[in-house]
Amino acid sequence: MRFLDPIVNSNDITYNKILFICKLYHIFEKDLSNMNVKEHYDTHLGNFYSWMVGDFDLKQKEQQNYFISHNLTVSDTGIALDLGAGHGLQSVSLAKIGFKVIAIDFNEQLLSELKVNILDLPVEIVCDDIKFVRKYAKANPELIVCAGDTITHLADKNEIEQFIKDCAGILKKNGKLLFSFRDYSHALTGDNRFIPVKSDETKILTCCLDYFEDRLLVTDLLHVKTDAGWQQRVSSYSKTRINESSIIELLENIGFNILVNETVNRMNTVIAQKLV
Repeated sequence: MRFLDPIVNSNDITYNKILFICKLYHIFEKDLSNMNVKEHYDTHLGNFYSWMVGDFDLKQKEQQNYFISHNLTVSDTGIALDLGAGHGLQSVSLAKIGFKVIAIDFNEQLLSELKVNILDLPVEIVCDDIKFVRKYAKANPELIVCAGDTITHLADKNEIEQFIKDCAGILKKNGKLLFSFRDYSHALTGDNRFIPVKSDETKILTCCLDYFEDRLLVTDLLHVKTDAGWQQRVSSYSKTRINESSIIELLENIGFNILVNETVNRMNTVIAQKLV
């Protein structure tokens, strides 16, 4: 889910102290093959993801306006798949503009929040891995949304290619696909690898990125203020390094026409239409 990406506040003294601690955290020797995305969300990121994103109502309205302004509205079956639905920014927005939504995510914590956020909207919640998208062919979707860098959670570039083919296989003719993702072609180095994500009086979240040939190691360092003082909670997982041009090429080769290719909130956002 993960479309709108808040990044704030790196100027306080506490953050600078934490940046120094981060530099002492050696992660290069980790085995990337053991970095399980689902485990990372289940044991770490899922617990504070909604806090990281920020005000749900505000972000949801922004997302809804984006869909409307880019003509992602009901035109055929009225069915939309939200892959990597998280706590529901896209699902709620799609439902409010008339879609019946199948919201798919593998994290129970975020899906429980989604259940609260949908109220009585027509959203079916499914706990599943997005790589099994072909299971939902009978839904006959006219729109598939996979936002917020979720596509990079897939195991490698081959799995991403198969995922796009599977999305094409279940979309209605003239159906639309929206991806949002980060372009990781240019590696951050040195201190630039440490990204201040968000902080308030009780939490400070810093993300560290380490680049390998085809993979990216993401370490989320959360500092939480407790009665006993500040405590550090750390977890890492790997992403597949992708770039804008490779995704565009895949989409076009598979039979999509690119309607939109733009940057929104530091994410590459692509809207494509199935031609065959």
